[in-house]
Amino acid sequence: MKLRVDLLPHGSYPDVVLVIDALRATTTAVTYLERGAQALLLTSTPEAALALRGTRDHLLLAGERGGLPIPGFDLGNSPAGANTPVLGGRTVVMNTTNGTGAAHIAAQSGKHVLLAALTNAHAAARRARALVTEGIAIVCAGTEGRVGLEDVYTAGVLAEYLLAMGEFTLDDGARIALTVRRGAGDPGEALAGSDHGLYLTTLGLGEDVRFASGLSTSTVVPTLVRGGDAPEGTLHFVAG
Repeated sequence: MKLRVDLLPHGSYPDVVLVIDALRATTTAVTYLERGAQALLLTSTPEAALALRGTRDHLLLAGERGGLPIPGFDLGNSPAGANTPVLGGRTVVMNTTNGTGAAHIAAQSGKHVLLAALTNAHAAARRARALVTEGIAIVCAGTEGRVGLEDVYTAGVLAEYLLAMGEFTLDDGARIALTVRRGAGDPGEALAGSDHGLYLTTLGLGEDVRFASGLSTSTVVPTLVRGGDAPEGTLHFVAG
């Protein structure tokens, strides 16, 4: 069985893909579903998200550009700020700078696409192991085309969990992620010390960085649903 880690999204993928944007889209996605959202719709652009407003009842728009909420959206991209009463039974339409785009790339070829973060790392690894027949790719979203320490570190955590469950042939990306995981300290240090973690802290979003550093605090794994009635050009995720 093959296990690969892409430090940035590219190329075609095997049957199972784990998409990571630890700071913060995939962490926020996990939190939304954990706290009562019915489903997530990931769009390719903010304009596509805004176009969905009014087409269905109970939609909430959530997203960011440059770390800050998108004008006209109901929510930003804050896992620490996810509010259970607001989310209960609602469908959340998400668009973010990096994470939702990475999910769209993965969905072009991966049969099973899962959203992973440190907060659901163990559950996501177990789910991927249960689904795999060909191989697993862990895809790091990065930050505006640059590799992000927080995503590579999280990929190393996932790779460790997967190796504990069985044997895999590792590519160089997986070896790099494991090396980073073992050398970058604990999750709090790795995420807070990353370029993007430092940037978010300057915006007053340090609580999100701390929240995203929680290791396996959730068992929710956002899972792509193929087909169904999702609007064209969106990815439909539910709790798996």
